[in-house]
Amino acid sequence: METTRRQLLALAGTAIAGQAFAQSNAFPTRSIRIVVPFTPGSGSDTSARYFGDQLGAQVGQAVVVENKPGANGIIALQSVKNAPADGYTLLLASNSPMAVNPLIIRDLGYDSVKDFKPISGLTRGMNVIVVSNESRFATLEALLAAAKSQPLNVGTYSAGYQLAAAWLASMAGCAFTNVPYKGQAPIMTDVIGNQLDFALVDLGGAIQQIKSGRIKALAVSGEARNPDLPNVPTVREKGFNEYVQYSWVSFYLRSQTPDDITTKLAESLQKTLATDEARAFARKTGGELMPYPPEKMQRFHLEEIVRFRKIAAIMNIKPE
Repeated sequence: METTRRQLLALAGTAIAGQAFAQSNAFPTRSIRIVVPFTPGSGSDTSARYFGDQLGAQVGQAVVVENKPGANGIIALQSVKNAPADGYTLLLASNSPMAVNPLIIRDLGYDSVKDFKPISGLTRGMNVIVVSNESRFATLEALLAAAKSQPLNVGTYSAGYQLAAAWLASMAGCAFTNVPYKGQAPIMTDVIGNQLDFALVDLGGAIQQIKSGRIKALAVSGEARNPDLPNVPTVREKGFNEYVQYSWVSFYLRSQTPDDITTKLAESLQKTLATDEARAFARKTGGELMPYPPEKMQRFHLEEIVRFRKIAAIMNIKPE
């Protein structure tokens, strides 16, 4: 009798495992959702929509982008953490919620390393310091000089940009007052309207306004000048040799998502990232591809946490 019961249980277990394999093997059978921690119009949102469309074409299903801005990305990440680990909910994440938030915010409600796993790196892009065309600041030197006598308002939309601005202020011996936004689009509106002293934002989300002459770029945060903005100097050129800052984006899943589903999504994205169209997209948005597969992206993620931890330590920044 006991042997029969064990045999039935074994058969049932085999059937369930077979059904799960069949479901994973058939993935996806319906639309996929990408959750973005920022408002439409940001560089992250643009990347989510482009690579989401490409992913949908690869797997034969619709991909829908859902913006969940607010709380430095915490709302979006908690939403994905609470979604089923079935591969149908992706997170478009950046260095801010994945590598900076854990260092400056207490009680996040998520662990960026344990709760999520990367599918693929996508792009990285330098930051840019921008001002209104009506601004009194024509150069970065003038802006920093003014900030030594009186704090200037800086618009940012995530913890990563806030830390990057504070890092520059620390190097220059001046002071900025952070004005937080939920996304880059409203920052651009206020920069154009001269409602901010300046903003530190993603170059990809600002390059068209810069090229069209709607705003002025004072400096970029890359290792070298951006080839599409050859007249805009780097912060390094202005005497801050250590100041190099890139914002990156990557797709993540819940860490419990089956490995075969993760692999299928990762392989699909690698095919897209190998195309000339993807390279053209990255160049058009002021960045470059970062086509890291899951293992390499995980190592890079951990290295970024270490890098930002060093910056936070230099500035004596602790979780609040």
